[in-house]
Amino acid sequence: MDTSAIAAAKHELRATARRIRAEAFQRQGGMAAGRIAAHGIAFAGPRAGATVSGYSPIGQEIDPLPLMQQLAGEGFGLAMPAVQGRCEPLLFRCWQPGDPMSEEKWGIREPLPSAPEAEPEIMLVPLLAFDAGGHRLGYGGGFFDRTLAAARARRAVLAIGLAFDAQEMAAVPRLDFDQRLDWVLTPSGPRKCLAG
Repeated sequence: MDTSAIAAAKHELRATARRIRAEAFQRQGGMAAGRIAAHGIAFAGPRAGATVSGYSPIGQEIDPLPLMQQLAGEGFGLAMPAVQGRCEPLLFRCWQPGDPMSEEKWGIREPLPSAPEAEPEIMLVPLLAFDAGGHRLGYGGGFFDRTLAAARARRAVLAIGLAFDAQEMAAVPRLDFDQRLDWVLTPSGPRKCLAG
C-alpha cells in the first residue's frame, strides 16, 4: 500500500476510532483514570526519580492526572507538553499538580512559559486506537510522532499509551515516520507491545 493510500486509510479509521472511544468513555470514563492510576508504571521498570510527561486530556481521552499525582508522591518528576508550532515537536515543561496552566491552541492547557523545560524519560501518550505491535492512531497532526522521534534520537525514551481496552484494533495502518509505543496501559492493566 502506498503512502497516500495508508494516509487515507488512517483518515477513514479515525471516525470509527472516535466512536469506539466515545462509547468506552460513556461506559467507564469516570472509573478509567482511577484504574489506570492503581496500576502505576512499575511494570515498565522506570528509573527512580525519572521524569514522566503527561498531557491535558481533551474530549474522551483518559485523564492521566490521577496517575501523575500518584507518580509525584512516588518521587517522579513530572512534565507537561506545550505546542511550539504546527510542524514542530512538542516542548516539555516541568509541572506539578496545582501548578498554574494556561489554555493555548485548540483549548489545550499547558504549563506557563515561565516553567523550566524538561526532557522526560517516559511519555504518557493519548490515542484514538492501538494494536498489539504498539502502533498508534492519533489525530493526524503528528505531534507525538515528531516528538518521540526527536527525543529518541537523543536518548532512550519509553512511550506508554493510555487507552480503554476497547480501543485495541487488529492492525493500525502506519507510515515509516510513525513511532511505536512500548506499552499501552488500559483500565484492565498494562500490555507490553510486541515488535513487528
